[in-house]
Amino acid sequence: MSYLIDLADFLVKAIGASGYLGIFFLMFLESSIVPLPGEFVIPPAGYLAAVGKMNLWVVIIDATLGSLAGALFNYYVSKTLGLKIVLKFSKIFRLEKALKKTVVFFEKHGAISVFVGRLLPTIRHLISIPAGLSKMRVFAFSLFTTLGAFIYTAGLALIGYFVGKNPDLLKYYMHRFSAGLIAFAVILIIGYIFYRRKYDK
Repeated sequence: MSYLIDLADFLVKAIGASGYLGIFFLMFLESSIVPLPGEFVIPPAGYLAAVGKMNLWVVIIDATLGSLAGALFNYYVSKTLGLKIVLKFSKIFRLEKALKKTVVFFEKHGAISVFVGRLLPTIRHLISIPAGLSKMRVFAFSLFTTLGAFIYTAGLALIGYFVGKNPDLLKYYMHRFSAGLIAFAVILIIGYIFYRRKYDK
């Protein structure tokens, strides 16, 4: 238990020392090449906002923009490489068929995929890749990435703001928040399926 308290103290000090630029950079990494969990970055910043060392809205906007920047990095790298080059590498792991299906799916359902993907663990780190490969419009990609990232970062920041550094409470509320995001994503997917069925008739 003491090591969790020490970890919470370390994260608060580290985020406090790095400031808003550090939050932006860490969230950039979280959305691009390094799957660094936002749960380690944003709640400590929310706590610092609660004690008056940061501004809550600036933390949320800063983290959201960092997430967007990281997602755009992955998007443009994937778009620049192109599907043919990526397929060559995917053959090594025998993933070319799955990748082709993913890109075709994305061409039809890119917007909802990006938005929902930003809400889900693990997927939020990877969702930019098929978006870039399918050459999804950058405005639509940026819009839905920002909306999803805002919900994610705002929720974590508010948890840190109201809960503080208590590791047990943080774990409890972050678990509840993650479950809520998954439930929300499922509702969105079901609603989208019904909408498409009605629209496609």
